Amino acid sequence: MRLADGPTMLFDGVDLALEARVHACLVGRNGAGKSTLLRLLAGQIEPDGGERSVKPGARIALAVQEPIITGETLLDYAIAGGAEPHEAESALMTFDLDPARPTPGLSGGEGRRAALARAIAEKPDVLLLDEPTNHLDILAIETLEAVLRASRAALLMVSHDRAFLRRTTKRCFWLEGRRVWRLDKGFDEFDAWSEKISAEQSENLRRLEKAIERETYWFHRSITAQRTRNEGRARALNEMRQRKAVLMGDASRAMAMTIEAGQSSGVRVIEARNLAKSYGERTLIKRFSTRILRGDRVAIVGPNGAGKTTLVKMLLGEVAPDSGSVKLGSNLVVAYLDQARDQLNPEATLWETLAPAGGDQVMVQGQPRHITSYARDFLFQERQLRQPVRSLSGGERNRLMLARALAQPANLLVLDEPTNDLDMETLDLLQERLSDYDGTLILISHDRDFIDRLATSTIALNGRGDVVETPGGWTDFTSQNPGFFAPAQPPVAKSVKAAAPPALPPPKRAAKLSFKDEHRLQALETLTPRLATEIAALETRLADPGLYGRDRKAFDAAMTSLTALRAQLAAAEDEWLLLEEKREALTVPSPARGEGAPRL
Repeated sequence: MRLADGPTMLFDGVDLALEARVHACLVGRNGAGKSTLLRLLAGQIEPDGGERSVKPGARIALAVQEPIITGETLLDYAIAGGAEPHEAESALMTFDLDPARPTPGLSGGEGRRAALARAIAEKPDVLLLDEPTNHLDILAIETLEAVLRASRAALLMVSHDRAFLRRTTKRCFWLEGRRVWRLDKGFDEFDAWSEKISAEQSENLRRLEKAIERETYWFHRSITAQRTRNEGRARALNEMRQRKAVLMGDASRAMAMTIEAGQSSGVRVIEARNLAKSYGERTLIKRFSTRILRGDRVAIVGPNGAGKTTLVKMLLGEVAPDSGSVKLGSNLVVAYLDQARDQLNPEATLWETLAPAGGDQVMVQGQPRHITSYARDFLFQERQLRQPVRSLSGGERNRLMLARALAQPANLLVLDEPTNDLDMETLDLLQERLSDYDGTLILISHDRDFIDRLATSTIALNGRGDVVETPGGWTDFTSQNPGFFAPAQPPVAKSVKAAAPPALPPPKRAAKLSFKDEHRLQALETLTPRLATEIAALETRLADPGLYGRDRKAFDAAMTSLTALRAQLAAAEDEWLLLEEKREALTVPSPARGEGAPRL
């Protein structure tokens, strides 16, 4: 099959077949045409060439990337595609949705679950899913995985979620270079296989370039070419050049993403003690304490609505807790990428979004860059800069948010669902840059593979007020906290037991720091911000490019003072940390990590 979008050829000579009960994925970079190919397979659009054949009587269901939920209730929506009412009710309840619920006011995750329930309830022979895990929490993704593994339908899924694809697929289709490559193995084998194909394509391009170079030389040197026009040779050379242009145009363009922390924060970034938060009768957080230090990468996970974003806003001081306290470290510069992309004005152009003050330059890591050049780093073409934000795809909106958030140096990055709509190449680059980032990261995500590759600790909320923190990523959390997300069980009556002899009282120990240590801790709380302020002032002074030439002695003195202040601040932070650990060892009954236990 072949299909063009105006003058742009999306794919040419695509061969793709699905047999009964085959579970396959379709992967490729953003803009390669994956969603378009799904629509073509579903019969919603016609190809410009080639054939689409479907087994007579076969039913096909497509769950699109951005579903529009219509009808008075979710049940009305779920049966609109032809599903039996009892099947629709069962599918909705499987995804924890009330069939009688009105459709207006659904969140992104609820709309996605409703669309999946509708497609599955139709009992199709072929099920096509476009980014099914977007906006789903981890528990909903695991429910979807169980449903798909039990499905007898042929499945073809477009997704960037590596953990999801590993668990659900046995065949891979790769849309690359305007054709589809096929691997009859699971997604675990995809990376090595696709890298081998890419290497072969690069070698083919290199050989073609050499052939063009030789042919061009002999064409101009040929006696025949000098006397008469050699039509055959000219035509062959032109065809080779056109083939090269196609190969180069199809080659993946890599984002040039950079993430700079800028000025260092203090060693203590955030310290929270005994936080609690409720809304009405619902308790989101009962009691939770944590300490986030410079360089930590903290993942926050839990069901949608469990309070993940609320917890982050409390840690940043944007939402007040009902009880407990939060202390922010010194010199914090925060960059926040929100899940709903609410920071983007849909009517503004990309140019206005990146340069809201006007002009044709944007400050990137303290240096001016032309807006066209910077936008190109995030794979935007110059013609797109005058388009409104509302015209962008989900992946393009996410890249625009990243471009704006990463332009300014920030030593605390807060990323709320940053992986939605991004292709795997961009995800790998983002993960690589975040791994090398010198600052501190707070990550809200449902992408288990992304969390496992990045997180130094994981904070989980179950929606009933329980909050636990575990070192490591998602896999470490689940192994150490089995059943944490399971529904609450009714209390079981305790059996009467024989009275046990009274336990001996534990040996007495100091309940708090000594007066000397407490006084020193308070002094350090005042000293570290003052040292950080003095350091920032010296760094600003030394940033003057003309200082060295005007006053060499002043420059040397400032450098000497800066070195001494940095050493003094490092020593003060280390001393503060030791005293804090000593105080917590005296006041916390158990060093185990869990509800209310600070992270050391």
